Amino acid sequence: MARSRTARRRPGRPPHVVVATRLFTPEPVAAAFRQEALVLALERAGAEVTVLTTTAPGAGRVRSRARKVSRWPVKRDHQGQVRGYLSYLSFDLPLALRLLAQRPMDALVLEPPPTTGMVGMVAAAIRRVPYTFYAADVWSDATDSVDGVPSLVRSAVRWAEKTVWKRADAVLTISPGVQHRIEELIGPRRSLTMVGNGVDTETFTTAGEDGGETAPYVVYAGTVSEWQGAEVFVDAFARVRAAHPRARLLFFSEGSGRDELEARVRAAGIEGIEFRDKIPPSQVAAHLRGAVAGLSSITPGQGYEFALPTKIYAATATGTPVVHAGEGAAHDRIRDHHLGWACDHDVEAVAAALDRALCGEGRPSREHLRSWTLQNASLAGCAAAGASQVMASLRR
Repeated sequence: MARSRTARRRPGRPPHVVVATRLFTPEPVAAAFRQEALVLALERAGAEVTVLTTTAPGAGRVRSRARKVSRWPVKRDHQGQVRGYLSYLSFDLPLALRLLAQRPMDALVLEPPPTTGMVGMVAAAIRRVPYTFYAADVWSDATDSVDGVPSLVRSAVRWAEKTVWKRADAVLTISPGVQHRIEELIGPRRSLTMVGNGVDTETFTTAGEDGGETAPYVVYAGTVSEWQGAEVFVDAFARVRAAHPRARLLFFSEGSGRDELEARVRAAGIEGIEFRDKIPPSQVAAHLRGAVAGLSSITPGQGYEFALPTKIYAATATGTPVVHAGEGAAHDRIRDHHLGWACDHDVEAVAAALDRALCGEGRPSREHLRSWTLQNASLAGCAAAGASQVMASLRR
């Protein structure tokens, strides 16, 4: 039992890293892209990687750029999302057995939610391997922002998340804001590393076809929930339609707020707003390339001002500027780096920003947006930094 973790590895065998994530490509969500990029970076660093994930709906026998991907069916909602604690448990409970049944492994990487973190933490202790937790968000803060959640559940989520962070050999954070928030909750630790966040700049690029739309349009691509507050774009768009009668607002989105948003549009009789089905990342990139602007928002007062939504980088990587509603890190980044139009999370302010975007007023160049993204938000670079931390955990 006293042997070191690395000493148990047979000489000449590459380290075996297991990545446990409920979302993986080809699902068109940020977590899936982030984990695939990390897996590829680990393979380039010399590791043998096994991904334990879920079956992708409607994709049949899907293939990934990663070599070894093991999929398991889970409970999904009517939108096809793995969302809600029953869905999480439908992944986490089988995951416990899958981890214990794995052939010898040398390190484990875990993706939220905190329930997956707890399962992985226990499995890592039993298997005597280090684990890395990819903290792309602070889930307990999100839980606190949702009305109707019992206080016992809020406390349990907070305890679970903090426990997983504290016991991890490494915690990867995606922004200075997330890093600072975690330090507020558990204190500064050497295990915390800010690796950044970004997009696949080979998929989201300026080259290629656009969405084939004939009228000017703006795109909201990503999750719709309480903390995004995307309804502000619906109400603002209704105001600018008079000045821009041909303009359209396209939603390529999922999440707990999408149905409510669609009902809001129907009830108000707002024309020009369309809710599209989920499409592959390459098609999202095409629609962003042809858009006047990509849209991003963060609801004020819910403690999420530190967030930097990936949808910002998806737009700028295709050379398309962003209209962002809300204060905080995203607002400052767009304003300071001339990435589009940043404004308050207010209907009048957003309407004014949409009008400027549709008129082309103050529009940054496509070349500037692409160049900035390659330098500051390349997912491959972020993944390489994360992979180095995972590999370093083997030596520790």
